[in-house]
Amino acid sequence: MPAPAKRPEPVTLEGRYGRVERLRPDHDADLWNVVKGHDPIWTYLSTYGPFANFAAFSEWLASRVKLDDPYSYAIIDRSGHAVGIATLMEIRPAMRVIEVGHIVYSPALQRTPLGTEAQYLLARYAFETLGYRRYEWKCNALNAPSRRAALRYGFAFEGVLRQQMIAKGRNRDTAFYSMLDSEWPARKAAFERWLAPENFDAAGKQTLSLSELNAAR
Repeated sequence: MPAPAKRPEPVTLEGRYGRVERLRPDHDADLWNVVKGHDPIWTYLSTYGPFANFAAFSEWLASRVKLDDPYSYAIIDRSGHAVGIATLMEIRPAMRVIEVGHIVYSPALQRTPLGTEAQYLLARYAFETLGYRRYEWKCNALNAPSRRAALRYGFAFEGVLRQQMIAKGRNRDTAFYSMLDSEWPARKAAFERWLAPENFDAAGKQTLSLSELNAAR
């Protein structure tokens, strides 16, 4: 029987456009500076946000740092500032299944190469270092941007579970997506081709979209 996968650890995943590192309480000021006043970020997060002030946000973030599942990472830009959060969660080492979720992308991170690179770094870590065989993405079925992102990143749509949970007092239908270890080499190649400097012109505009690259594979 295959050995269980490893649990996430406090690693730093270095990329070309930034890095992913274990979330710490002292990331709070950076993160608050880029999320405050942007309440729509929190609309589809199931149990928390938006926050009224820095103190409430800082308290929430400190509580997340203590959790082993979800296991939270900060996304750090080239200047060293935290601009987002992503977690590895629903961790099932024996089944070698893990999910990426609780994703908080500030406007400073949305639609940037780093936003995509962070997803590449976490997927590569899950498959190649930790040894997972199934990598999941789940979101509120009403969350059109998240559903588009899942497909763009190369996840396969599996269906919608109706009234799968109660989120902020309302029924939530949940859309399920996955990526398998057998699919990862092609997805990895697409990520790396998209992230390559030569895929962007002098103005930073992409030549090939990640969706096109994944469709071609």
